[in-house]
Amino acid sequence: MRASKPLIGWIAAAMLTPAFALAQGDAVLEAQIASAALQDAAKTLKQADSAKDRVAALTQTIRAYESGLTAMREGIRAATLRERVLHLEFEQRRDQLSRLLGILQTLERASTPMLLIHPTGPVGTARSGMMMSEITPSLQRQAEELRTQLEELDALKRVQAKAETDLRLGLAGVQEARVALEKAITARTDLPKRLADDPVRTQILADSATSLNAFASTIRALPKETKGAKQKPFYQRKGMLPLPVSGTILRHFREADAAGLERPGVLISARPLSLVATPASATVRYAGPFLDYGNVIILEPDPGYLVIFAGLDQVYVELGQVVSEGEAVGLLGGKQQGTQEFLIEATKGGGTIAQETLYMELREKGKPIDPEAWFVLNDS
Repeated sequence: MRASKPLIGWIAAAMLTPAFALAQGDAVLEAQIASAALQDAAKTLKQADSAKDRVAALTQTIRAYESGLTAMREGIRAATLRERVLHLEFEQRRDQLSRLLGILQTLERASTPMLLIHPTGPVGTARSGMMMSEITPSLQRQAEELRTQLEELDALKRVQAKAETDLRLGLAGVQEARVALEKAITARTDLPKRLADDPVRTQILADSATSLNAFASTIRALPKETKGAKQKPFYQRKGMLPLPVSGTILRHFREADAAGLERPGVLISARPLSLVATPASATVRYAGPFLDYGNVIILEPDPGYLVIFAGLDQVYVELGQVVSEGEAVGLLGGKQQGTQEFLIEATKGGGTIAQETLYMELREKGKPIDPEAWFVLNDS
């Protein structure tokens, strides 16, 4: 009886301690969903060649790839964190696991009658049988939890290996789609233009302007073309506009930067080579380089409203063109990241890949207003 006390104490402690936390396969599921998203994007890329509007199809394809890669990064990160948690739990409970395995092996080798025989006689044997009836379910439960965790760990290994393959194909696919989009836009000739726009006058204004604020004010003074396709008034879409790029707000409206400078717009952090799209149907009032802002695009979704993008590396539109909602207007800079860079960033969660930024202003009747009240912001 005395020899049984340490064993009983260990079983009691094991029953009182929290069971191994099981993530119910969430990390595995996230990675699997991300892989499926990248595979779907690859299918849309193949279908884009035969699409009636190839530019629109490729734009959707790139957005699908960007979403898939973002999901893949989160899936890989979740799987890596879950794997670390499992290894840490195994390490912390190494002694318990060793004892559990030893007991299971003893039970497996010995016959049940031998386990119930007690040297003190029938009373001891009866007590031994009662203890075994109580201990066995606990041991079985512990063994099942261990088996489940080992299976989860194996599933995590397999899904990470597949994720790396899908990731490699996804990065190659999005790059192929970007090249195809640029070619399709260059060859495109069917975009409508507003007759009132004067490219020469606009360029003179750009060359003579000393600030983005002054340039936006002069742009607003240019003649307006009121004819065009009917659409929902821009002011009625307040709070419903999609962000022009897949990213998050880095600096808010009139928030001072490191130098103490306040700008009447927001700064959006995004992945390198992210696609920039118009949040609403609009007329291009300016597209090109401006001062030290890089490439600037000014869109007029409705008379009295201007949407300004600054910091683009490539511009896909021209002055006077009428673009539809969600249509690609440009591309951010940066370089295509490799598979290993992506994996390092995803697993370590650090900023190993340099982020690009897009500056955006929204103006109503010439005055800057807070864009965050108009756009649907990402929570991640």
